Amino acid sequence: MSDSEHYDPLGPGRRPNEDPQEKRMPRGVIIRLFAYLVAGHVVAGFLYLLFVVAGSK
Repeated sequence: MSDSEHYDPLGPGRRPNEDPQEKRMPRGVIIRLFAYLVAGHVVAGFLYLLFVVAGSK
């Protein structure tokens, strides 16, 4: 019997010495998170500015 007969494509497929948890987030996720945080603060600042200007008149 060969190893391919016992291969399970849905199995965990880890190496014996491999850690099951990743240590770092993918780079794209970090960049996207940073962009969303910056964009969210810019929008919130703009809305705050609109209310301040509208309230001063």
